[in-house]
Amino acid sequence: MAILKITKKHHKRFNNPFPSSASITIPYVQGSLFINSKTVPSDRKFSIGNDFQLSWTSNNGGHLSISHLSQTTRPIWSTIPGQAFVSAALVDTEVEESRGSFLVKDKDVHLMCNHQTIEDIRIINNQFDHHHLEYEATDSPSWYEGLDPKTDSQETQLPTLMITGRLFNMTKKNRRFERHGIQANIQFEAKGPSVYARYWVWFNQKTSHEVGFQVKIEKPNFISSSNHISSTASGVYHGFKRRLCNRKKKLGWCWYLSRPIGFVLVSSVEEDIEDLNIPKSEEFNRVWLTYASDENERFYGFGEQFSHMNFKGKRVPVFVQEQGIGRGDQPITLAANLISYRAGGDWSTTYAPSPFYMTSKMRSLYLEGYDYTVFDLTRLDRVQIQIHGNSVEGRILHGNSPCELIEHFTESIGRLPELPEWIISGAVVGMQGGTDVVRHIWDELRTYDVPVSAFWLQDWVGQRETLIGSQLWWNWEVDAQRYKGWKELIKDLSTQHIKVMTYCNPCLAPVDEKQNKRRNLFEEAKQLDILVKDRNGNPYMVPNTAFDVGMLDLTHPKTATWFKQILQEMVDDGVRGWMADFGEGLPVDAVLYSGEDPISAHNRYPELWAQINRELVEEWKSNSLDKVKENQEDGLVFFMRAGFRDSPKWGMLFWEGDQMVSWQANDGIKSSVVGLLSSGISGYAFNHSDIGGYCTVNLPLVKYTRSQELLMRWMELNSFTTVFRTHEGNKPSCNSQFYSNQETLSHFARSAKLYVAWKFYRIQLVKEAAQKGLPVCRHLFLHYPNDERVHHLSYQQFLVGSEFLVVPVLDKGKKKVKAYFPVGESSSWIHIWTGKRFSKQGSEEWIEAPIGHPAVFVKVGSLIGETFLNNLRSLGIL
Repeated sequence: MAILKITKKHHKRFNNPFPSSASITIPYVQGSLFINSKTVPSDRKFSIGNDFQLSWTSNNGGHLSISHLSQTTRPIWSTIPGQAFVSAALVDTEVEESRGSFLVKDKDVHLMCNHQTIEDIRIINNQFDHHHLEYEATDSPSWYEGLDPKTDSQETQLPTLMITGRLFNMTKKNRRFERHGIQANIQFEAKGPSVYARYWVWFNQKTSHEVGFQVKIEKPNFISSSNHISSTASGVYHGFKRRLCNRKKKLGWCWYLSRPIGFVLVSSVEEDIEDLNIPKSEEFNRVWLTYASDENERFYGFGEQFSHMNFKGKRVPVFVQEQGIGRGDQPITLAANLISYRAGGDWSTTYAPSPFYMTSKMRSLYLEGYDYTVFDLTRLDRVQIQIHGNSVEGRILHGNSPCELIEHFTESIGRLPELPEWIISGAVVGMQGGTDVVRHIWDELRTYDVPVSAFWLQDWVGQRETLIGSQLWWNWEVDAQRYKGWKELIKDLSTQHIKVMTYCNPCLAPVDEKQNKRRNLFEEAKQLDILVKDRNGNPYMVPNTAFDVGMLDLTHPKTATWFKQILQEMVDDGVRGWMADFGEGLPVDAVLYSGEDPISAHNRYPELWAQINRELVEEWKSNSLDKVKENQEDGLVFFMRAGFRDSPKWGMLFWEGDQMVSWQANDGIKSSVVGLLSSGISGYAFNHSDIGGYCTVNLPLVKYTRSQELLMRWMELNSFTTVFRTHEGNKPSCNSQFYSNQETLSHFARSAKLYVAWKFYRIQLVKEAAQKGLPVCRHLFLHYPNDERVHHLSYQQFLVGSEFLVVPVLDKGKKKVKAYFPVGESSSWIHIWTGKRFSKQGSEEWIEAPIGHPAVFVKVGSLIGETFLNNLRSLGIL
């Protein structure tokens, strides 16, 4: 029987600084493909809806390929000749969990069906066959559960292509099955029982540029090794003959399509099954999809990734979790792992992954659902996806360019809405300390003529001292002592068109010791029974740094209404935005109101968290239509770090979480650029990072504190992202701040004005993102996919829209950068500070970039570029 083991390591001290690797999975699964020549034609093309076709050939062992009718010679998905493209297994799983960090391990393998037959390929008429399926559903096998073939009106009109056959394990002795219609050698008579299972693969057109696919696998069937093949077989499994009449009645049309034809396996195996300790009702809990890739194909996407842009050669786990402290950068990763188990993370850990990619060959695919998944791209000629479940759903995309693929992808998953103009109009100033401190800094910013959009006050709820320093009270109401005259402060700032933003998350801390609380939200939620539960039915107290918290059960129908009322009270005070933090830490052994599998719910949780916040925004907007102010001027906005595939549908704005205050590649300023660009490819059109980073470490032997130079270079970098927002960091007194001295204040003002100078273009890009899903900040691959050099770029440079080329300084002490001017651009680039033109395509040039003059280029003859330069002159910085 498959076992799921949860190992808790929250409070483990002095750990191994070299923990287990990022993805401990079963080694590469490979099997053969066998064809039933009696029922499967040797070569044929099948229509998939109106716009796609599947080509089948039995040559070289047989393979399938799917193409769009506009380009039939360019496959968008194809199998590997002679090799299985669907496999399944029954595997034990262990999950190690520690403070939002998760490691999923494959353990013992009980069953493996890695070989595949194809017994039929046919077109199903949806209107007839789906009606028949629904009629027989009550007596159908377990794989019918959850299958809804009529997901939209188009699919009910377009026929579906179905492939059926069996998955089985290979055995020892070779026998030819050609006389029974099998075109391959098959091995037989292994120790213990042989195993097989029927499978069904459906392909159907979803839109004019998407093919949906669905894989279902029945429970395993066992055939005793003590039996032999019959040379006079009539095409049925003798061991199951007695059950066929009843099964025919139950399965209807599916019996005819999936009946075993052309070869024979025999006998019942109750004793062998008992020896394996596998109940007959056990289902497979692993499915592999394997298909072809090109050796030089590059893979982009997978959500927000911080260490790599191209994932060819990598094994990419897709699971929401803490990104970690260091993520491989040393010595901080070793130190973090030593103090708290796996706290350092690794190159693959991220708050916002997505089971989506696109490639340099204009191929793209994403999975639906929320199961834990590993994309194995380590083989040069193939992709293998391991799904922790017994079925798979997804979509294959067609597009002629990266931008077109993003547009098609976001059309399906959803797109971020247009942002309120105020949040992209000037600096969002991250502050702490209370009313008097905010007013003092406000006065200083006015002295330096800094364009300010908002003050973001994360400590609005008050602070308390813990073992690790000052931390927030997670009780989402204003601390009237820390922020005296809260409403007056908001009103005074509003008269100068400056908004106030706050902080919240889906967790609640007990606040019995807080002196000036008005409400105890933890106790309220506990009484309403809307907290996530442990297996004993009690509120699940989740460890978080120095204290434990309860998590809201976002699957409970009462939760959304209750929490939106808390947000509404905040908004009624005049708050216009907030950080909706966390969302990545749902325990994988939690008990939810919905009763769903907590491992799958774990990936869905950040989407549910975004949905609650977004619903409040939309409800407020609807109720404010009769107000004097236009909503775009006074609209609400929230930003969050955790996400999954469909987060763009429910979110509004993202930020990249907690980078180190360092120059390093995996978790410092460089990683913030990679995260920005990878997430943009994956549908997160609006993203940004904390200016200067967040995570400060001030230990005797390990010190990471924010230098003035790092802060100033990060200001320059973020003046070309969607939102320009500062953060004091987790240890403000150890870090250089924008208000530290005259030099930092002057540079902050200059960078904020640089940001303001392209507001007109930013508004245009925000509208484009809402309409097409294209990100504001773009990897050069999106516009220059045919330039080989572009594919080797990660954090070195990026585009803003299509008109700006930004080459940031990301190394300590550097005052020059190397800019690459891509192949495929018809116009030259002009350096904004010197006016020098660069016309040679595919060339590299060293560019002077002293502090205050980041290397930025605009296209010669571009109206957008000319307007930007004129604005810089008007603001007095050019």
